[in-house]
Amino acid sequence: MDMRTRVNEALKQAMKEKAVARLSTLRLINAAIKDKDIAARGNGEVSNICDGDVLEILGKMTKQRQESARAYEEGGRLDLAEREREEIAVIQEFLPRQLSETEVETAVKQAVSETGAASIRDMGKVMAALKARYTGQMDFAKVGLKVKDQLCTSGDC
Repeated sequence: MDMRTRVNEALKQAMKEKAVARLSTLRLINAAIKDKDIAARGNGEVSNICDGDVLEILGKMTKQRQESARAYEEGGRLDLAEREREEIAVIQEFLPRQLSETEVETAVKQAVSETGAASIRDMGKVMAALKARYTGQMDFAKVGLKVKDQLCTSGDC
């Protein structure tokens, strides 16, 4: 079953169960998917987005909510921070398991060797290979630093 279908099925189930908070989050996910569809149509692309695009959307939504939760905690609004964490839990139901630190390091080393990357100029190739294979399974902002460390040799960076 594709991601869009999974989200729609969960949405229907939440409506039946009258789970208000869950339903709200699932509607936000659905709206984000439809926004991406509309943007793709506007660019003349095929209007149906793939699972990789949905995983990318879900990853961004999770990151946004984590940042919001941190900001609410710093501002003393623990009730709003908790609400953001509840939304994160719903979103993460659709994301694949996150890779551990050692798995990420192994994936980076493998991508570097597969792409034949030799210097920091090849970082884009390595990141593209990682995104193609591990979308939704790792934080690419953190992974970018690991790739840079892997590619940097003494004096190259």
